Amino acid sequence: MALVAALAALALFPLIGEAFYLQLVAKIMILAIFAMSLDLLVGATGLTSFGHAAFFGIGAYALFLMSPSYAAANFWLALAVAVLAAASAALVIGLLALRTSGVYFIMVTLAFAQMLFYYAVGAKALGGSDGAAIDVRPTPAIFGWTPFNLGNRVHFYYVALVAMTLVYGLLRRVLRSLFGHVISGIRVNEHRMLALGYQVFQYKLAAFVLAGAIAGVAGFLDAAQFGAVNPELLGWRQSGTVLMMVILGGMGTLYGSILGAFAFTLLQEVLSDLTKHWLLPMGLFIMLAVLILPRGLSGLRRMARPAPEASDG
Repeated sequence: MALVAALAALALFPLIGEAFYLQLVAKIMILAIFAMSLDLLVGATGLTSFGHAAFFGIGAYALFLMSPSYAAANFWLALAVAVLAAASAALVIGLLALRTSGVYFIMVTLAFAQMLFYYAVGAKALGGSDGAAIDVRPTPAIFGWTPFNLGNRVHFYYVALVAMTLVYGLLRRVLRSLFGHVISGIRVNEHRMLALGYQVFQYKLAAFVLAGAIAGVAGFLDAAQFGAVNPELLGWRQSGTVLMMVILGGMGTLYGSILGAFAFTLLQEVLSDLTKHWLLPMGLFIMLAVLILPRGLSGLRRMARPAPEASDG
């Protein structure tokens, strides 16, 4: 019921929200998609990736490369290319990175992301360190019919809302399937899953590719919203930011990633308006949140439940 109420509130928000807040909430919902994709790795599979921004940036740059100069790219074709490019990169990186574990896996994913970051910095075709602009937002025309206009803030808001809802529904279904139970078992005890006959490497690779593809969707929408791309989308700061969202919201709960994206971004907006040294209070808040709420903001749901009564027997 809480999820339904939250969805209804988001659906009605454009009726009262100003243009700035519509853009801000749309941005948060895109980050929520990004956070849910990482939670599939960290919370569900037990793979802590510090290079997840690579796939986010690839999705964004895919839209830039698919956009003609002073003309609009086809939304559906560009989205398919962005997802395919991000998934392909995740497949290649996963084939190498998943042969390691623990801190080595973290460092390998970080290394690949930084390689892509420095490539984007030096590539003139990608705009170099200054990035590049997308002249015209993609058009979703289907045989001459245009179902929505991404240049309209309200239309874009609902596109982001639908995308976030669909990703949540997809990942929830995946995690409740046999595949989801297997990757959960891998997180708990990988050696036991191997002993039971499961191809652990293939399952982890499939989760890694799916997470990369969804991160590509988030990157694509980010580029479509702001009409610009830059190498920072691929950098370690972006990976660290989305990881903090997952931790703040609560790992292993998809709605926790959404909560984390909203809490982190809104707090950042408030603190940055109050002081230019907003990173210090932000860091203190996250540390206190982790200490007080080890399960993240999603843990408040369990704390609010009444304790079970002791039986007389």
